[in-house]
Amino acid sequence: MIQPDVDLQPYNTMTIAARAKYFCAATSLDEVREALQFAREQGLPILPLGGGSNIVLTADFPGLALHLGMQGLEFEPAGDGVRIRASAGENWHQLVMKSVELGYGGLENLALIPGNIGAAPIQNIGAYGVELKDTFERLTAIDVRTGELVSFTAEQCKFGYRDSIFKGPAKDQYLICEVVLKLPGDWQRHIAYPALQQYFSEHGFPLDQLTPAQVAAAVIDIRNSKLPNPVEIPNAGSFFKNPVVDESLYHSLKAEHPELVAFTAADGWKLAAGWLIDQAGWRGFSRNGVGVHDRQALVLVNPGHRCGSEVINLAGEIARDVQKKFGVTLEPEPRFYP
Repeated sequence: MIQPDVDLQPYNTMTIAARAKYFCAATSLDEVREALQFAREQGLPILPLGGGSNIVLTADFPGLALHLGMQGLEFEPAGDGVRIRASAGENWHQLVMKSVELGYGGLENLALIPGNIGAAPIQNIGAYGVELKDTFERLTAIDVRTGELVSFTAEQCKFGYRDSIFKGPAKDQYLICEVVLKLPGDWQRHIAYPALQQYFSEHGFPLDQLTPAQVAAAVIDIRNSKLPNPVEIPNAGSFFKNPVVDESLYHSLKAEHPELVAFTAADGWKLAAGWLIDQAGWRGFSRNGVGVHDRQALVLVNPGHRCGSEVINLAGEIARDVQKKFGVTLEPEPRFYP
């Protein structure tokens, strides 16, 4: 059912008050198609919504906000592993925990990432040394222009660091409806990330005996200790990507800041954006109900339920300051609408 003039504050974890000219909560492919046909007939842009954890609404949306709530989760034996089929409206964290409960490894490092499965491939979500692409097999999406179903392989998705074809050439052209993941039977632990190493050392876990459930529990504990719950403190998770710099800039920064937090990357060095923001003095900053979390500088918070422009302005100030002090460019992780 398509509704006019709907408040989108309940549909974004930043709790930004913005209104959509039209809104539809779709729970089936037929309802999605009907909504898309309405938008085409009216010449309206589409705002896809899921868990609302990776968007910043900068103003009222002049088109159709389409909430993708399709449900469905299946685990099928696949060789010595399992294949997971998940509809777009399924909660990501619940999917991770279900796979762990069934004894399958591969997703445990991605526990407690907010949002729904439909948004996961767009960002190529990742945490603690693991990304969605590591277990991704394919997805099915609806072509916004035609209403036809289209399948994408991992190669066709062109996954990158918090990136995919759906943020580039195919931006706003498809709505992801179902994602298929393949978890192997020969599970490999990914625990090289420093925070995980420290956690297991402090808790006395023998690394060679860890289970997927134990790794998931560690990730959950670490995230809860650092990151605010959006239900309690409105936020969109990590607001900036960890910037990747070349060898020259890395060594220059390391010489000037020996405590610099960085990790090797395929094309250089990945710097911890939270560390840069913290060192620039922004952690705990607050102004007019918008600020930076006091335990994790990578997270912008909106406890005052302020408008999106105030969030964007603060993010811009932070990025300019980091550029000035470190010569490093910060790129926002969430998408801005409209």
